[in-house]
Amino acid sequence: MDMPKERRWRLKSEVAQNTTVTGSILAKVLENRGITSPDDIRSFLNPSLADLSDPFLMKGVTEAVDRLIAAKRTGEIVCIHGDYDVDGVSAVALLTAFFRAVAIPVCYVIPKRLEDGYGLSTDGVDEAVRLGAKVLITVDCGITSVNEAAYCLDRGIDLIITDHHTPGELLPSALAVINPLQPGCAAPFNKLAGVGLAFKLAMAIRSRMRAEGYFDSIAEPNLREYLDLAALGTIADLVPLVGENRVIAAFGLKELSARRRIGINALKAVSSVNGDVTAGDVGFRLAPRLNASGRLDDAKRGVELLLTSEIETADALADELDSANSERQQIEKEILADALERLQSDSTLNGRTAIVMASDSWHPGVIGIVASRVVERYFRPTVLIALQNGIGKGSGRSIPVFHLYKALAASSEHLLNFGGHQQAAGLTISEDKLNLFYGDFDSYAAAMLSEEDLVPQINVDAEISVAGIDESLLEEINQLRPFGMGNPEPVFLVRGLEIADSRVLKDAHLKLRLKKDGKVLDAIGFNMAKVNISGNMVDILFTVDRNEWNGRVTMQLKLKDIRSSDGA
Repeated sequence: MDMPKERRWRLKSEVAQNTTVTGSILAKVLENRGITSPDDIRSFLNPSLADLSDPFLMKGVTEAVDRLIAAKRTGEIVCIHGDYDVDGVSAVALLTAFFRAVAIPVCYVIPKRLEDGYGLSTDGVDEAVRLGAKVLITVDCGITSVNEAAYCLDRGIDLIITDHHTPGELLPSALAVINPLQPGCAAPFNKLAGVGLAFKLAMAIRSRMRAEGYFDSIAEPNLREYLDLAALGTIADLVPLVGENRVIAAFGLKELSARRRIGINALKAVSSVNGDVTAGDVGFRLAPRLNASGRLDDAKRGVELLLTSEIETADALADELDSANSERQQIEKEILADALERLQSDSTLNGRTAIVMASDSWHPGVIGIVASRVVERYFRPTVLIALQNGIGKGSGRSIPVFHLYKALAASSEHLLNFGGHQQAAGLTISEDKLNLFYGDFDSYAAAMLSEEDLVPQINVDAEISVAGIDESLLEEINQLRPFGMGNPEPVFLVRGLEIADSRVLKDAHLKLRLKKDGKVLDAIGFNMAKVNISGNMVDILFTVDRNEWNGRVTMQLKLKDIRSSDGA
């Protein structure tokens, strides 16, 4: 199968092109993101905790709070059941810490990926019963757990589901279902991560307890101090950092930087995260380590790290997670090499719109990451499946225009179960159904995607002149932070630059000095050493950042793409 030979550059609008007035760039970028009204601009550039909507607007919250306040009065144990990724782990830690603070008896259960699989299971319900729970709350899972909800009823457990994944046609029969995507939900924002829903539930419980006078006798928790946990899961789960997610991320990053939580301090130390924490630090350093234990073994270690108040315990757990992450990286490298070799050598994959591959030598905890890497290279919906004893556990990733959950739903007759959302999903399948699934999945993809859809696209915020690349531009860009899904770092275009110097760093990275109109700019293209350029003039797409080296701070362009230019 051939990789796309080039990427399409798409200028988002033709307004204010080639401007040197950096004051217009911020407005232009906001316009490109659909942020044009004065109120929307104000809330985006100056997010406020007051922008978080009333949690009681969300369907199911009132019923959930009623039951949890009753559990507090009677001393009933509440069990929190989470997923094993960062979103689930941080949500479990957040609710556990909050319940402890408001004296609601609490325990938690997280399944092991390799032994228990994804989501709520009858074994998970049994474990909650063994721990003495009368109420079970799911976080980041449960919206498709119809049979398990019925089992909760049989075991005398009141079930509260909080989940942000796409609901199926039939909702589980639970005491309360909190999911902003379910029919009839009046919440004004429906893109929260699982931990975002957990935070909103904590908001609602605190509000009710305040109204009923509980804080006359116990300290009222400051929910701002829980936003570090909420930001971890929100940023790691790649939900769009707009609306309420932007508020959670912005204030949560401040809490992560404030060093209040002992476990997070230990995690930052092993991740070499210093100073103010950025969304990139969360996505590329902190989250992979929290994820690693859940991918390879037991995600409870992540929860324990986030909850511990003992420095020695935190240091030991952080070291474990760091080691697990190194192991995960090696396994990922081996699986990716195998997958890429098969894509190059297997002629049966030629002509396919989607990629589906399976192997009994792949680790099920890592294939989701590898699927993301394959999508980056081939720009096609990708599902990788790890086989064991005739059963496959699959993980899929998609391209922006292709709804992965709907594609799996269209092929669901071949699946034992599935779940997820537009860009990422998981499935379980019998090995003997693989070919049928692949055929239907690929046919669905072929019907939904055009050849143009399979060409990677880079959205360009503005074409600017080199005169506009200065500190004031960087200051404007910084007002848009935190960057992430739904709010990417602005990408700019400059044409007709002369290459004054070119070097390759570490056999992988392209380091350039570029000149135009008497101005010299430093640029670096990570993993772009093999880019094919003819001539000495180039057009570039880039983001702007500061580069600090040996105490010297300079402007640096981080290349997104580069092409030969006619010098115009």
